[in-house]
Amino acid sequence: MPLLEEALADSPIVLIHGPRQCGKTTLARALGEARGYTYFSFDDVVTLAAAEVDPVGFVAELPARTILDEVQRAPGLFTSLKLAVDRHRSPGRFLLTGSANVMLVPTLADSLAGRMEILRLSPLAQCELSGRVPRFLECLFAVSFPSRRTERLGLALAERVAAGGYPAALARATARRRMLWYRNYIDALVQRDVRQFSRIASLDVLPRLLALAAGQTARLLNVSDLAGPFHLSRATIRDYVTLLERVFLLDELPPWHTNRLSRLIKTPKLHVGDTGVACALLGLDGEALNRDRVVLGSLVETFVYQELRRHASWTDEEVTFCHFRDKDGVEVDIVLERGTQSVAGVEVKSGSTVTASDFRGLRKLREASAERFTAGVVLYDGETTASFGEGLYAVPIRSLWEPELLLPLS
Repeated sequence: MPLLEEALADSPIVLIHGPRQCGKTTLARALGEARGYTYFSFDDVVTLAAAEVDPVGFVAELPARTILDEVQRAPGLFTSLKLAVDRHRSPGRFLLTGSANVMLVPTLADSLAGRMEILRLSPLAQCELSGRVPRFLECLFAVSFPSRRTERLGLALAERVAAGGYPAALARATARRRMLWYRNYIDALVQRDVRQFSRIASLDVLPRLLALAAGQTARLLNVSDLAGPFHLSRATIRDYVTLLERVFLLDELPPWHTNRLSRLIKTPKLHVGDTGVACALLGLDGEALNRDRVVLGSLVETFVYQELRRHASWTDEEVTFCHFRDKDGVEVDIVLERGTQSVAGVEVKSGSTVTASDFRGLRKLREASAERFTAGVVLYDGETTASFGEGLYAVPIRSLWEPELLLPLS
């Protein structure tokens, strides 16, 4: 809420985008009602038709402060919004929500460059569910991880991963009911939003492709592997992956690069947007996931990546995310850069033990980033926060949503 209030104070257009059912409309209306905004939704067929027939007239008739919900359904409106704010540039004039990533549609993003601030809203983070303020990123860049002990999560970690972060799914009483919600959500999204964005002859390919991607989450993107089960070209499958990114079902994590090393892999990693969606597509509840240690390892990595991205979205200073991997297979799951001066690394393990060899990638990252390196952490499902040398730590995963574990003992 504070970031949204700041954006409305100086930007004529503010867009909240993120996947459907993550709370965008609730947030926009809660703030808007207190500030006198009038609400319109393009899920309403009459409102959508009016905007499509006469976009200039539609925008001209809008109240001084307006919420336009699910604006991706009326892409022709963006030019009219541009003209309107150019004529009368007052802050907080339009509050938009969208269930598609406009940054992947250059014509839309460019039309409002310099006029629109974009905020991304994600499914709920674990710290939001527990009502706590996270401290992990603060400690990471301050290199402050005091020695502490806690209990490992075990099955509880797998259950958190399988539950995901969508409020409507989490409100369901059982894992079976949550899984059903996620499956219906995917079906509705494909039939409703994806159909609008692209003329796809066989829409049934997308849920199958997404399920295949869920089984390969946290791996290097391999379009050939994804295309294998389908009678479609690599180029078509690549387009479908981009389409699933547009509706926030998939994320590509770019590779980290530096002039100090020449043998780095330049392929992005693929992550599902929410682990609850992934587990539903794979037919795994918490107990089944906990038994499948290979899949659990991949999904825990995605779970941590998505948690850290959500934490970063609440910070004042921009944090960018990459992964590190060289041609010898030395890797760091998540590389975080704050500004131009600070680089940190996070390696993720679903197991309960950490050894010196688990820091191999982090040591390579430290060498490559030199004076920019702040800290490297192995997040694991263990009991102890411990130092493994200068700037290197083993830290329990639960510290992501239990900030008291990052405070020194009094």
